[in-house]
Amino acid sequence: MAMLKIGMAGEPVRILQTKLGVAADGDFGPATDKALKDYQKAQGIAVDGIAGPDTFAHLGLHELILLTQGSVGETVTKLQKALGIGADGQYGPATEKAVKDYQAKNGLEADGMAGPVTLAKLKVFSELTPEVVSRGGLPAGATVVPETVGGKSAPPRKSIWATVKGWLH
Repeated sequence: MAMLKIGMAGEPVRILQTKLGVAADGDFGPATDKALKDYQKAQGIAVDGIAGPDTFAHLGLHELILLTQGSVGETVTKLQKALGIGADGQYGPATEKAVKDYQAKNGLEADGMAGPVTLAKLKVFSELTPEVVSRGGLPAGATVVPETVGGKSAPPRKSIWATVKGWLH
């Protein structure tokens, strides 16, 4: 399940922090945890300090949604309805198979994970415009010139999705 929680770090955390209005240092620490819990409470979302698909959707961070086996909630239900399968809000083997089949039939990477590209193609969220999908970072296989940070060469920027999928493997 793609989620952000205390102890995680990276660009997805920085994006979340910016949206929550806390210092965007890319490290999910106590200040981010408190801001997220406050937001969840105000929105009537389960107050668990974990930013998952439903929280991302509520925050308008659709580019961070990644549904995988184990994901649950309203976002999964929307995906299942768009696929025309039983909508119980739980991403299990049947949902994964339906996603893989859809991806294969539509020229997408058939990995069984429903991220912004798959969700946009299915038209699950009207907010997933090409611009929003592109915020996820660089497309797979893109070549980038290494960045320079403080006069030192930094490694090429990974897409957000390469980072998130790396956490799942």
